[in-house]
Amino acid sequence: MRGDGGMRGGLDGGELYLTAGGISFYKSLNWPHAYTQEGLSPCHLKKAKLMFFYARYPSSNTLKTYFPDVKFNRCVTSQMIKWFSNFREFFYIQMERFARQAVREALTREGAPCLGRDSQLRVGRDTELYRILNMHYNKSNVYQVPERFIEVSEVALREFYSAIWTGRDSDPCWKKGIYKIICKLDSPVPDTFRLPGCPMG
Repeated sequence: MRGDGGMRGGLDGGELYLTAGGISFYKSLNWPHAYTQEGLSPCHLKKAKLMFFYARYPSSNTLKTYFPDVKFNRCVTSQMIKWFSNFREFFYIQMERFARQAVREALTREGAPCLGRDSQLRVGRDTELYRILNMHYNKSNVYQVPERFIEVSEVALREFYSAIWTGRDSDPCWKKGIYKIICKLDSPVPDTFRLPGCPMG
């Protein structure tokens, strides 16, 4: 059994691949075209959530690259883009929630002005914020969350904190600047995501 959800064992250089829809056989040289399916499955949703650890704003071309078993059309592409929109919404809601909590805690402490520094905020693997994010995107907890995602989460948390602390959140468009920062922090998606099935690691 392979860690990315596939099972090798095909004849003549091919593979048997265990997917959400059953077992398929394809030749090694033309596997991207040998197994495609209409629509999206729960396995695709799980894979998309894991991919969010690397790419918060993937293009349609990126999605096609890392979901080779999906037959893309306008409806499927729109649905997958909507998934990532929902992933981002959850991410930013949590960032704002914890940033506001941190501001409230700072204001109730003695010497609050000195404690209003966003550099004190962190998203370690032992924090509640990390636990919530990991549970949402990696519910089965079988995938090792990359350090880069934790770094990006810290950047987002500190940006929200800074904006709230300085009162910039009174502007109706205050979040747009944060979105632009996070949009630039996408990192390369591992090659294991190019295979059908859900990656594990």
